[in-house]
Amino acid sequence: MSSRDPAAGRRSASFHGLAPDRLAAIERPQSHQELPRWLEVNGAVGQRLTKLLLNVTIERSLGPVHVVMPPENTVADLVRAAVDAYVKEGRRPLLPLADPKVFDLHYSQYSLESLNPEEKLINLGSRNFFLCSKPAKVAPGCLKDRAKETPVAAVTSR
Repeated sequence: MSSRDPAAGRRSASFHGLAPDRLAAIERPQSHQELPRWLEVNGAVGQRLTKLLLNVTIERSLGPVHVVMPPENTVADLVRAAVDAYVKEGRRPLLPLADPKVFDLHYSQYSLESLNPEEKLINLGSRNFFLCSKPAKVAPGCLKDRAKETPVAAVTSR
């Protein structure tokens, strides 16, 4: 009977302190030259993308909405499809408006700049996006009028 643990044979050799030179060489799998390539040697495209799987996380939702679209579509098309999918799936929280025009698409929730609605999806360089509602526009004189309504005595403390 051996003093070695029977499970020791199943553990990796480096676990037992064997030097790499004593280990059998790992063979690299053969590559297949027959597999299709995206670019040919002369620069002509061999295959083109037909659909893109895009993940759109909507503001205050738990998980992303998965949308499959052609790469020729625009950011506006993606916003419309993401809002439609969110409403169709009955996700929570409910959107205040199901109008795609009230939303902006961003690269992430930390990105302040929204994407151009006319930009093609293939040119964006990412497949993960964040959809949030556009900021409410304030009328130019609205803040001045509110300041006049608030009495100064209420603002200052004695």
